[in-house]
Amino acid sequence: MTRTLTGARSDADAALRRARLAVYVTFAIPGVALGVWTARIPAIKERLALGDGQLSLALLAVAAGALAGMQVIGRLVDRHGGANVMVPLAFAQAAVLLPPALMPNLIGLAASLALFGVVHGMVDIAMNAVAVEVERAWRRPLMSSFHAVFSVGGFTGAAIGGLFAHAGVGPWPTFAATAALLAVLAAIWSRPILRAMPAVRAAEADQDAPPGPVAPPGPAESPETATAAETPPAAAPGPSGTPGTAGKARAGSGALSVLFLGLLAFCCMVGEGASADWGSVYLREDLGSSAGLAAAAYATFSIMMTAGRLAGDRLAARFGPVALVRSCGLLAGTGFAAALLVGHPVAGIIGFGCFGAGLSCIVPQVFSAAGNRDPARAGRALARVAGLGYAGLLTGPVLIGGASEAIGLPRALAIPAVLAVFVALAAPAVRDARAARR
Repeated sequence: MTRTLTGARSDADAALRRARLAVYVTFAIPGVALGVWTARIPAIKERLALGDGQLSLALLAVAAGALAGMQVIGRLVDRHGGANVMVPLAFAQAAVLLPPALMPNLIGLAASLALFGVVHGMVDIAMNAVAVEVERAWRRPLMSSFHAVFSVGGFTGAAIGGLFAHAGVGPWPTFAATAALLAVLAAIWSRPILRAMPAVRAAEADQDAPPGPVAPPGPAESPETATAAETPPAAAPGPSGTPGTAGKARAGSGALSVLFLGLLAFCCMVGEGASADWGSVYLREDLGSSAGLAAAAYATFSIMMTAGRLAGDRLAARFGPVALVRSCGLLAGTGFAAALLVGHPVAGIIGFGCFGAGLSCIVPQVFSAAGNRDPARAGRALARVAGLGYAGLLTGPVLIGGASEAIGLPRALAIPAVLAVFVALAAPAVRDARAARR
């Protein structure tokens, strides 16, 4: 009997390790796709002879498609499970790389990029839903490292695109080769993740077990018992048999808490978008740096963000999500604000590094908190939070640009620093909902 139980636990542990590895691959796929597309934008622009305004309209289609895809996919994830939805989407992510390289005009390019955006937005929600499940099964922070792999995937995709461009190869062969690579990766990980999900859900159900992977229910447990254990209790009925006011109040409170988490994601993504679009401009035009040094602003931001996410899981496990988000928000806000006050190119680069390191761990913790508010509706919660975050990414550069016309770019860049401090003050919002339920 002991040998049988030991073997069952070993099998469950192996399944959870496979699930974790598969989620890493899941996050790499859209990162590579986005990175390689970004690297070949100049070639697409040149081939179609597009002006800057026309290219902006085409790129706007990516954002619009992503926002639409995020809102559609949430219910599907909740109904069918993140892994079941993610597998076909991973192949779709590879396929939608191809059409933009074949379009003959602006309208065709915009349509193909809207499709790319829809799939990318859907993948974003589905992969985060799966990540929340796997993190919950392991009962230790994992979300930051998953997001770090997305960033590494973006660097990898950009490098692939850059190598093809350096060799004089056009966008179509670049995208075709990358799509084939991504399809192979999707084929390799799809079966392990689907086979591992029963063990993941069994580990999720055993909330009282010690931290780490756990074995699935023993053979003596009946299907009825297992189903009852996984079914959340219904709200207490009122006098007419309908859910009571306490249940409705909890549901309303949960929706508001998810929206507030979305606001925190919005604040962080405003800073990320502003750093990407205005960091180099600030160093070049306001601080008088060389073009090469100005480019180091966003590069330093990105490197420090990736490094912070690689360390984020260990920090979250040691200090807890609330302390981590509070510290990161303060680092981002005060470090960036201090650099703006100094007004020197080297200080500016250090400030963007602090800003990237500070923001690095916040969004993963926000997503994890949203997915754990109500596991039965994790897809819809993540869709709302990610949608608001994406809106921040899009509107951040516009907000900074408009403010800079009135008060100058250095003062306008203080807006993301203030928002980061606000996030630090609001850190209790990411408190682990599972601990609260227990």
